[in-house]
Amino acid sequence: MIKGLGIDIVNVKRMEHWPEVEGILTRFFHPAEIKSVKQKGQSSVLSLAARFAAKEAFGKALGTGLQGMKLTDIEVVNNHNGKPDIILHGTAEDAFTRNGGGVIHLSLTHEKEAAVAVVIIEEDKDGN
Repeated sequence: MIKGLGIDIVNVKRMEHWPEVEGILTRFFHPAEIKSVKQKGQSSVLSLAARFAAKEAFGKALGTGLQGMKLTDIEVVNNHNGKPDIILHGTAEDAFTRNGGGVIHLSLTHEKEAAVAVVIIEEDKDGN
């Protein structure tokens, strides 16, 4: 059963300067995300925008927003096939557990001007 659904869209242009601004990446992104994005070269801003949208969509799906969570505690990763996933740490993991946990599904897409993320949280096999 679906417990929560969140969607977010980010204007890519808004983030074009982020890689050059001192401290902005470390404020919003997990260290592993920063390392991964820097390896993407030309598409790094698209990847940043999609990951930021995923964090916002997660807060919406959780139903609490991001209040009390550090964005760096929401890590967006890709498996060997490129499928995106969310790994929670610290404050985000605590908030997720307090709200009953479950299974997180993530879908990302981006074009030249926009990045979109959809997060679905569903009950796990134990009904949580």
